[in-house]
Amino acid sequence: MTPEEWTYLMVLLISIPVGFLFKKAGPGLKRWGAAAVGLGLTLFTCGPHSLHSLITILGTWALIQAQPCSCHALALAWTFSYLLFFRALSLLGLPTPTPFTNAVQLLLTLKLVSLASEVQDLHLAQRKEMASGFSKEPTLGLLPDVPSLMETLSYSYCYVGIMTGPFFRYRTYLDWLEQPFPEAVPSLRPLLRRAWPAPLFGLLFLLSSHLFPLEAVREDAFYARPLPTRLFYMIPVFFAFRMRFYVAWIAAECGCIAAGFGAYPVAAKARAGGGPTLQCPPPSSPEIAASLEYDYEAIRNIDCYGTDFCVRVRDGMRYWNMTVQWWLAQYIYKSAPFRSYVLRSAWTMLLSAYWHGLHPGYYLSFMTIPLCLAAEGYLESALRRHLSPGGQKAWDWFHWFLKMRAYDYMCMGFVLLSMGDTLRYWASIYFWVHFLALACLGLGLALGGGSPSKRKTPSQATTSQAKEKLREE
Repeated sequence: MTPEEWTYLMVLLISIPVGFLFKKAGPGLKRWGAAAVGLGLTLFTCGPHSLHSLITILGTWALIQAQPCSCHALALAWTFSYLLFFRALSLLGLPTPTPFTNAVQLLLTLKLVSLASEVQDLHLAQRKEMASGFSKEPTLGLLPDVPSLMETLSYSYCYVGIMTGPFFRYRTYLDWLEQPFPEAVPSLRPLLRRAWPAPLFGLLFLLSSHLFPLEAVREDAFYARPLPTRLFYMIPVFFAFRMRFYVAWIAAECGCIAAGFGAYPVAAKARAGGGPTLQCPPPSSPEIAASLEYDYEAIRNIDCYGTDFCVRVRDGMRYWNMTVQWWLAQYIYKSAPFRSYVLRSAWTMLLSAYWHGLHPGYYLSFMTIPLCLAAEGYLESALRRHLSPGGQKAWDWFHWFLKMRAYDYMCMGFVLLSMGDTLRYWASIYFWVHFLALACLGLGLALGGGSPSKRKTPSQATTSQAKEKLREE
């Protein structure tokens, strides 16, 4: 582990006892205490580079005040433009920010764009209410008012997830501040249930990264090895990559659970990143609060089992970095300038790569995903439904195997970063995932497979109808 990784781990572990201290505090102490801890961590790890986060916050707040009706698009343009400036500092002869500054800036970008969207929704709801002439019941997830500058700063610098996530909306943050009877919300048992696999994942990360170091792929001697060895090597590299993030995100979730952050009654059906999807009245007494069943789905960032054992590439995206995936779906995918699922996914992956950084490896990896999505969608539509139940089960196992190999392959670009190293490795294994995906796509089209965006299983159709009914209500 690098010194930076040790620092991240220490920050994550410290956040757990700090969370227990804040859990039962009042709204004021929670707001300003959590912000003070987050600001202190930022100053300690980023030093003078902390100024970048402050500039981003002030710029977004100014846009919200000036143009509340269209501040979402403006905030997106502003924060993403500042990311470009932030990453070009070395080219401009200015001091290069620390890796911790980059981590803070990434999460801050998500939070500020989401905040602007929530303010815009509030402003539009208020305009509709004024036009209709009567007051409506509070809409699920709507803010009570526009946050002030100090409230925006407290949300931005809240220590929860400040460097590693999970992402959370301002509404989720407010719900934590105003949480009724926080002593009734369970923390210790959910934390232990969530944390127990983390030590095992940590040991597996250390073992796999020691036995199969990434640096070996950058050496000329690696490419003198037999083809089966080169093909196999991406599997333990991606395994170590997954174990590393499993530990980090589980620890980050534990920090939230310790503070009771993101806890909602199970009846609210909270979604990762988005928060509750159903209205659930707050409990009126400690006894009622204690009788409720709670979960922490709103801040769930990783489904380890789903990531490893889901069948499709499409599903693998949903189980990985779940709160950020919600953000991408909500603010990028839905507003993409295309109607096709594959093209919308390509647009989303392009902006996701940009959000991660400017390294070519990000773009090579992320832009391979839409090809895999199209290939599996068309071929599955053309063939799987014609198979017997036993044939479909065999298909799913083979599909799962190829899905994992595709992610192994794409991970190499994500970790090697440079175009030269990525293309050199992919060329050494003959770009087999790209060629296989193209072949599957061509076969699916030839057999008359439908577009992934047009296909709906009966369960998906039922879910869509239920969501439409809920939206109308």
